[in-house]
Amino acid sequence: MTRTLMAAVLAATTALVTPAMAQERGGTMNFARYDGSRLIDPIYADRNPDIWMVGSLFDTLLRSSDDGKSIVGGLAESFEVSEDGKTVTLMLQSGLKFADGSALEADDVLFSLDRARNGDLGPWSGMLGSVSDVTADGQAITVSLSQPDPTILSMLATFNTSIVNKEVFEAAEGATDQDKSAAIFASASAGVGSGAFYMCGFEQGAAMDFCANEHHWEMGADGKPLPYLDKIHFEIIPDDATRILKLQAGEVDAVEFVPFSRVAELDADPAINMNLYPSTRIIYSPINTRETRADGSANPLNDVRVRQAVNYATNKDALIGLVLQGAGQPMTAPLMSSSTRLASKLDLYSYDMDKAMALVKEAGIEAGTKVTLTTLAGSSDDATIFAALQQMWAPLGIELVVEQVDGATRGAKNRSGEFDIHTYGWVDDVNDPSQVTGWLGYSPVRNAVGTGWESDKFNALFEASGTEMDQAARAQQYADMQKIYADAAPLLFMYETPFAVAVSTAVEGYVQTPLGANIFSRATVSK
Repeated sequence: MTRTLMAAVLAATTALVTPAMAQERGGTMNFARYDGSRLIDPIYADRNPDIWMVGSLFDTLLRSSDDGKSIVGGLAESFEVSEDGKTVTLMLQSGLKFADGSALEADDVLFSLDRARNGDLGPWSGMLGSVSDVTADGQAITVSLSQPDPTILSMLATFNTSIVNKEVFEAAEGATDQDKSAAIFASASAGVGSGAFYMCGFEQGAAMDFCANEHHWEMGADGKPLPYLDKIHFEIIPDDATRILKLQAGEVDAVEFVPFSRVAELDADPAINMNLYPSTRIIYSPINTRETRADGSANPLNDVRVRQAVNYATNKDALIGLVLQGAGQPMTAPLMSSSTRLASKLDLYSYDMDKAMALVKEAGIEAGTKVTLTTLAGSSDDATIFAALQQMWAPLGIELVVEQVDGATRGAKNRSGEFDIHTYGWVDDVNDPSQVTGWLGYSPVRNAVGTGWESDKFNALFEASGTEMDQAARAQQYADMQKIYADAAPLLFMYETPFAVAVSTAVEGYVQTPLGANIFSRATVSK
């Protein structure tokens, strides 16, 4: 007997996610992105522009459902967890192929999962930290765990566990795994991927092309392999206004990250479908909590009272009105979106200028204290946030100044700690709170998202939650972690937002899931 038996019937799964009627095939979808991908390798992708592309090029053993709330079959047609919670058995589909037509076999799965859990390689290896061994017997894959892991099925449906072609990867040029990965990415060839598309063109910072994988296992409504499209052409356009102009001119078929100030305008355009997709996206600003800045000067944000003060002085409802035109809500859980499992619902620093003033007075903040907000150049949302915060924080004696950078520079500053406070966002990649909690709060992971904040009690709770199979006990651990984090305020807690994506009326079938993944395999573009 097994404690949990979860069989994924592929025909039923496909029926849930494919159109009811056959779709027109062929054509190219032109998609305007706000930022380009640097490396779309399942284990090295660490930015949303990379992560959200992984699912188009690589498939996983399991998948999150379209609503992000459950786990269904992918390359594995069935899966089960043992009674003691320490073994997962998965059965691969038969006849699987990579994009170059070569067979996808158990050895490729073992190779891919071993890469994914190798702590010397990518940043996400801890997500498979409970895995002690992966073995195969024919089409049966056995994942053995060192201890019960309440997250393991979610992790096997996550981008970093995508399956790559072992033979192609090992034959690539380069002395190290990183070298080989970079060489494969630069070659833009079909051989390594298991997804609905393969990368067939790449120009760093400018453009990227995905071509259809004619050997993909998933079938469309017409009984032929998905995708319906022949190709997706991605054009990198960081400036919001330029992306929109190109859509309005018919030069592109879709644009992502539409500023909410433009939503009503695009919604009124009969040639455009303006979509606000439900998401797990939160917008927050990491705060440097270190005693000194990178230049050695004293850091006023090291004082928890100052961090609490700027949170109280930030009118989240006003920000939502200004930036989102009302299409959002204040954060109520300090570590995750309110739709993430185990999220607390707190009164998370409701606007209270009196409390804010009292805190900065107690902390001894002098009038004219300069704080730098690092924002994304070309982002109208970030520009609005800066202008609003500059006014909101002025009564505290804080002179907020702006530093505009590109996405790569902002990420580098985050990792190095060379910032005071900067705009940022998060979207869950896993339908479990462990990933975002580890990323934002657990100090051994990326030093708590670059803030420098650390709590031994928080770390101990997080580690204990990783083996807690009792759901009520695990929920309490997450409640405790969220209370600790809220009190420490290593972030400016702002708001939750949907995904704003505008597409031409010629486009059908494209969606962005609550976990951020772009589903292009079922999209069509009318000729």
